[in-house]
Amino acid sequence: MARKSKKKLNEAEWEIMEGIWRFNRPVTVREIHELLYPNGEKAYTTVQTFMNILTEKGFLKREKTGLVNFYTPTLTQEEAARLETRKLVSRLFSGSFGAFASYLINSGELSDEDLKQLKSLIEQKEKKS
Repeated sequence: MARKSKKKLNEAEWEIMEGIWRFNRPVTVREIHELLYPNGEKAYTTVQTFMNILTEKGFLKREKTGLVNFYTPTLTQEEAARLETRKLVSRLFSGSFGAFASYLINSGELSDEDLKQLKSLIEQKEKKS
C-alpha cells in the first residue's frame, strides 16, 4: 500500500473512490463525473473538489499531463475495506473480530445463503489449519 492514511472516507468520498476503482487506471475528474453522475446529479466542480480532498487525505495520487490531472488510488478497494472494518471493529466491538462475527450471525441480517457461505468458509479455513 502506497500511503496509509489515518483519516477515513465519508460516504460521498467512498462513492467517488468506488468509481475510481472501477477504471483500474489513472482517471480524470471528467471520467468520474460522467460515470457516477451522467445526468448531472452532482456538479463537475463538486467531483473535482472531492477528488482534491481525497488527494490531500492521501487516498489518491495526482499527476498532471499537459493541462489535465490524472488521479490514481493509493490503495485498493480491498485495502480500504480492511482499514474501515478494523476501525469499525475497534470502535464497536473493542477490537474483537469474534464479537463482530457473533453479532453478525445473531443479528438476523444474514440470509440462510449468507450463513451457508460463512459455514463453508469456516470449514475451508479449518481444513487449512
